[in-house]
Amino acid sequence: MSRSTSSSFNLSSERAEPTTAPAKRAGKIRVRNRELILAAAEEEFALHGFRGATIQRIAERAALPKSNVLYYFSNKQRLYIALFESIIERWDAMLASIRPEDDPAMTLARFIRVKVEMSRTHPQASRLFALEVIKGAPILKEHICSGLRDWVRDRAGVIQQWVDDGQMAPVDPVQLILLIWSSTQYYADFQTQILVIEGKAEYTQEDFDHAAKFLIDVILRGCGLDVPPFESVPQDGLNQEPEPEPE
Repeated sequence: MSRSTSSSFNLSSERAEPTTAPAKRAGKIRVRNRELILAAAEEEFALHGFRGATIQRIAERAALPKSNVLYYFSNKQRLYIALFESIIERWDAMLASIRPEDDPAMTLARFIRVKVEMSRTHPQASRLFALEVIKGAPILKEHICSGLRDWVRDRAGVIQQWVDDGQMAPVDPVQLILLIWSSTQYYADFQTQILVIEGKAEYTQEDFDHAAKFLIDVILRGCGLDVPPFESVPQDGLNQEPEPEPE
């Protein structure tokens, strides 16, 4: 029922990486340059938005010539789309291999924990995506709608099978996915509000773990599932260094 999603959101045309042995070193350089450019673009777009961002400043942040940036991404819009493609693929990977035979409690607990941790390590990515969608996705709408819809339908289909098999309470699978998205990304998108309410200068790893544990407990109990010990929830992709805030 679940489809392969490694390329579900094919938003941009990228240059193919070389596969021949003599070109492997050059291929590694290209991969590294692309990563540098996307990281720099994330900072630049977070600080200035799409209209205010410039290729020149992105190149300076990446410590690469402007011509190098334009070699990989021919214009600002292509770079913007590629950035969101990488963000969506990062999120997509968290629930990429969901199957009907998987344990629903552990699968959902892992999804929630990783999503909260992503709010810690990549808050800018979450905020950029939220801002784009709040504006009506003027640049990305035609690129993300079909892919995102298919992604949700595939995962919702597996959750519905768990419901039909009596493994969990009869919840609406789509609403459950939306609930997990909104509650976990809140810790990135509205972090300032959270810090003001809780009277803290910043959120620590312990704070994020507490939030993840709370959400896992509340959401899984609402789904009629036994809550696994927090320490037993897989930490795939966790414990990454948080991204720097834009200067």
